[in-house]
Amino acid sequence: MSELQRTPLFDLHQELGAKMVPFAGYEMPVQYALGVMKEHLHTRAAAGLFDVSHMGQVILRGESYEAVAEAFEALVPMDVLGLGEGRQRYGLFTNADGGIDDDLMFANRGDHLFVVVNAACKEDDIARMKAALEPSVAVEVITDRALVALQGPEAEAALARLAPSVAGMRFMDVATVEIAGADCWVSRSGYTGEDGYEISVPEAHAEALCRALLAMDEVEAIGLGARDSLRLEAGLCLYGNDIDASTSPIEGGLVWAIQKVRRAGGDREGGFPGAERVLREMAEGAPRKRVGLVPEGRAPMRAGTQIFAGAEGGEAVGVVTSGGFGPTFEGPVAMGYVTAGFAADGTNLFGEVRGKRMPVTVAKMPLVPANFKR
Repeated sequence: MSELQRTPLFDLHQELGAKMVPFAGYEMPVQYALGVMKEHLHTRAAAGLFDVSHMGQVILRGESYEAVAEAFEALVPMDVLGLGEGRQRYGLFTNADGGIDDDLMFANRGDHLFVVVNAACKEDDIARMKAALEPSVAVEVITDRALVALQGPEAEAALARLAPSVAGMRFMDVATVEIAGADCWVSRSGYTGEDGYEISVPEAHAEALCRALLAMDEVEAIGLGARDSLRLEAGLCLYGNDIDASTSPIEGGLVWAIQKVRRAGGDREGGFPGAERVLREMAEGAPRKRVGLVPEGRAPMRAGTQIFAGAEGGEAVGVVTSGGFGPTFEGPVAMGYVTAGFAADGTNLFGEVRGKRMPVTVAKMPLVPANFKR
């Protein structure tokens, strides 16, 4: 794995006994001594600390926030201009065909826009932003900060010991907060369905911050394995699995992320790549839809499992894109795509596992209720 990159917390992962695996060009911890099951359950019950420093962190600066926001709206179907200062929003880079080239988070930081993109896509995303926005908007790639996520119902109590002001933050608030002597960029958000925070911390202070949190009884280090099962129970997409360049936001069940001002009839209708397809599907419906899936029994249905309407014969009506065991759900969980006529909650279908068709039911996501701080 010598050609892989390492995050600023690599030495700490090794000290903690992490099993390291290649992920998005980095050596990342997939699990620690607790194991995936216990790490998952600990995050749901207390607080888990995740290293997400492989993600891309980018600052966009221009003459004003409004100028930056207006330019950025040409790349995403979201309301960037209307985002309040100190607030964050989920976004999508769409392509000319109306597919999703990446999903991301962006925040109004007063005089600039802060953008966090997926690790596997960050080089393409940065090139996209530079090509579309420069020179009127400067694209500043942050290379000297780590990014960690503290997730779980006791995340607030843990982080507030180090920085009491974080207790007053709401879901999707962002703020600059001094934590353990470092200026941190904190958002109340995450990727588990639980309450929690994502913290951009100067690289030189990252290990000390993590050690301060891990010294608390309620905080454990959590790897990619539990991160995946947590987000799957929460109905959250993994880019490259559940959404990709061919998937429209409508197929992906992400209509909620497109604010009214960018929809048909809105003050800034369209104006983003692939708007024709996206707005048409919003009006007429998409031919397929991302749904939650609950297999019968205990055997998981993994990504790639074909979905059929009947126990025998017929063409596939869908496919599983993510699947595994849900420790909190206490059974197998999955998500995938089915044709629109089979997407209603409660629809009984069949997944073909090793040549045998097994019952699976379409279920409303999230499969485990969200626990965000509103």
